Amino acid sequence: MSVTEMFTYIQGFLSADQDVREDIRKVVQVLEQTAREILTVLQSVHQPSGFKDIPSKCQRARELFCTVRTHMGDLKTKFPAEQYYRFHEHWRFVLQRLAFLAAFVVYLESESLVTREEVAKIIGIETVREKGFHLDIEDYLAGVLIMASELSRLAVNSVTAGDYGRPLRISNFINELDSGFRLLNLKNDPLRKRYDGLKYDVKKIEEVVYDLSIRGLAKEQEAGGDK
Repeated sequence: MSVTEMFTYIQGFLSADQDVREDIRKVVQVLEQTAREILTVLQSVHQPSGFKDIPSKCQRARELFCTVRTHMGDLKTKFPAEQYYRFHEHWRFVLQRLAFLAAFVVYLESESLVTREEVAKIIGIETVREKGFHLDIEDYLAGVLIMASELSRLAVNSVTAGDYGRPLRISNFINELDSGFRLLNLKNDPLRKRYDGLKYDVKKIEEVVYDLSIRGLAKEQEAGGDK
């Protein structure tokens, strides 16, 4: 093979690779748009009137996740299954965003932590690497940490809406989450940096709870719940 033939061959390989990346990029753009739509629906819970309609907002978000699963099925066909990590950078951000949205929906519905298996089911992918397109543990954890920041915001806004019991429950949940993350030996730099932000979320929520306690609003809420 001559030098010219060799580089012609290489160019063919590069062109084919670029075509695959472009196909992936197009699907990812649609996924990002759907993720923004889900976020818009869920963001409305931060409004005073939004607390009264959480179930219907979660239901709407679940419906939009049906669209996510359809596009995920399309994305899986754009590259060989064994080359997942070769193209992972293209969908890593949106996958973490979708993991956060799935975790937030589950929390709003049940005030519990979603499992990685449940997130994968909601999104329409696998958890086992050998099965191809899957939800990495790192991407799942990143999504959970994004949710923690969203809950710190929810704790503040729930006070504005007159829901004084919710910050207490969020505080308990986030403290348990923080304890769980402390058990992990995180060496993934981006994930470690995101985890470092969790302590600020914990502090922010604790300040809300402290303020409620000083004003006696937390006790009033508990008394109202006992009646």
